[in-house]
Amino acid sequence: MSFLAFAIAALVLAITPGPGMAYVVARTVAGGRSEGVASCFGTAIGGMVHVLTSALSLSLVVAQSALAFNLVKYLGAAYLVYLGIRLLMREHQVLTVESVASHGARRALVEGIVVEALNVKTALFFLAFLPQFVSRSDPLLPQLVLLGSCCVALNTLVDVLAVFAADRLLRSGAARVARARLLTRISGATMLALGGYLALARRET
Repeated sequence: MSFLAFAIAALVLAITPGPGMAYVVARTVAGGRSEGVASCFGTAIGGMVHVLTSALSLSLVVAQSALAFNLVKYLGAAYLVYLGIRLLMREHQVLTVESVASHGARRALVEGIVVEALNVKTALFFLAFLPQFVSRSDPLLPQLVLLGSCCVALNTLVDVLAVFAADRLLRSGAARVARARLLTRISGATMLALGGYLALARRET
C-alpha cells in the first residue's frame, strides 16, 4: 500500500471537524491562543500514547501469527467502512464548541494529554487504520510508529490552524455549517472507499 494513499487518507481525516478540534477551539475561547495551542500539544502527546500502544500491540500480534495479523487488517477495514457509513448518514454535522473554564496553558496541556489518551475511539481508529499501510516484509514496529506519528502531526497541525482561526470558525452562519458538512461527507466517502478497497485488496501472507 503506497505512502501516497496513506497521506491522502490521513489528511482528509485530519481536516474533518470532530471532538478534538472542538476541544482545542473551546480552549482558545476560554483562555486565548496560548491555551488553545497548549491543548493542541497535549492532544498530540495523548495521540502518541495510542500510536505507541497500537504499534506494540500489533507487533506482538504479528509475531504470534501472520493469520491473526491479516484478520486484524480485515477487521480494521470493516471498521473503517463502518465509520464511513456513520459519517455519511449524519444529517447535521456542526463543530459544537462547549464552554470550558480557563485554567492556564499548563493545565490545558495536561488536560489535552488526559482527554486524548483516554479516548477509546482514537485507540480503535489507530488499530484499524495503521495496519492497512504496512508491509510485513519490513520491520513492523518502525512502520507503525512512523505512520502513526504522521497522523498525529497532521491532526496537530490542523488543530493549531483551527486555534488561530477560532474567531472565524465560531461565527455562526450557513457557510460554516455547510463547510463542516462537506468535510464530513468527504471524510465519510473516503473512509468508506478506503475500507472497501482494503477489504478486497490482495493481502500479504
